[in-house]
Amino acid sequence: MDEFDFFAEQTDENTRIDLFLTEELPELSRTWIQKLIETDMVLVNSQPINKNYKLKKGDFVTVKVEEPKPLTISPEPIPLVVLYEDNDLIVIDKPKGMVVHPSAGHSEGTLVNALLHHAGGSLSGIGGVIRPGIVHRIDKDTSGILVVAKTNQAHLHLAKQLAEHSMTRCYRAVCFHNLKQDDGTINQPIGRSPQDRKKMAVTTKHAKHAVTHYQVLSRFGKFTLLEARLETGRTHQIRVHMAHIGHPLLGDAVYGIKKQPFHLEGQVLHAQKLGFIHPTTNVYMEFESEPPVYFQALLKKLESM
Repeated sequence: MDEFDFFAEQTDENTRIDLFLTEELPELSRTWIQKLIETDMVLVNSQPINKNYKLKKGDFVTVKVEEPKPLTISPEPIPLVVLYEDNDLIVIDKPKGMVVHPSAGHSEGTLVNALLHHAGGSLSGIGGVIRPGIVHRIDKDTSGILVVAKTNQAHLHLAKQLAEHSMTRCYRAVCFHNLKQDDGTINQPIGRSPQDRKKMAVTTKHAKHAVTHYQVLSRFGKFTLLEARLETGRTHQIRVHMAHIGHPLLGDAVYGIKKQPFHLEGQVLHAQKLGFIHPTTNVYMEFESEPPVYFQALLKKLESM
């Protein structure tokens, strides 16, 4: 049985629980979610509710999902770049091309497979069988830093910081075209695309508050290197926001043009900085990672153009 936990934010207030979970768990149909509610597999603040329940800010939602054919996740001796580790958490520098957790079509070679080999049973169980220790994710083709919880207490503490937008999360990215302003803020809600539920979009329908701050680092005429700082952390947020203002990320064929230059495999995006309060010591910790080799080689090529 998998278990998922969510914190309701101010923008979720007065949203019906089944609609909220349909957005948070797009792999589950609304009918399936309603059945889970009816069988008390959805709890709000540890109490069962009905499908008409409307969320309040700060509600802690737990969803238990019985998988008819649960995946068997095997430990794999995949090398990991560990920036920090203690009894509570692990900070990983994820390579481009690695999927964070198993899913349909990706049962092997994921970060979770590597973590199970590296940490054994020392991972939090809150994320369920498929996502042990996983507090937050970055896309397969996005490289960079993420934190993994070893204990349930650490997981809840870190998840609360994510929900309250108090973590420091800064990315390096290359986008198309020359940004007119040296810095700016994109404050546009993000939800499932009405045209394609596999994609996210700036929309007002069942959307969540989303804010991205950006600063130009270098200009290359047709392209711009920037730092993007997440105030919120929606799925594909930087990719969606930059595409929305007419500057899709280089390499992003999902939200940008289909035919990309430079033969890139996925968006040029790197999670460079991550900062958070340690769940046990209450001390602020911050980690940085240099962009991968392909990213740095691309910058040299753009500089010479």
